[in-house]
Amino acid sequence: MHRNDATKQFHSGDDRIAELIDEGPGVDLPAPDTDVPMVSRSVRLPLETYERVRAAADARGIGVTTLMRQWIEAGLADLDDSATVSLADVRRALASLAHPTAA
Repeated sequence: MHRNDATKQFHSGDDRIAELIDEGPGVDLPAPDTDVPMVSRSVRLPLETYERVRAAADARGIGVTTLMRQWIEAGLADLDDSATVSLADVRRALASLAHPTAA
């Protein structure tokens, strides 16, 4: 059955669409990448801000949403004084102390 025919059947309330779904081949869905339940939220950002976030994520070799999640988690940790710092940030801070730039 073509997609358009199936769509028409679905919108007409025809019960045969359920039979078609049952008869179709099974699909292996990818396993979630985390054991923690996740919630998807939409955030509107100015294009320039999004491009900066994307560049920062690319520089770190991670996805944009992963970086945003890390920033949100860090911000929330800061609110309750349980802040965590990435090892890369600690190394950068230590390196800047070891090699101060001339002012």
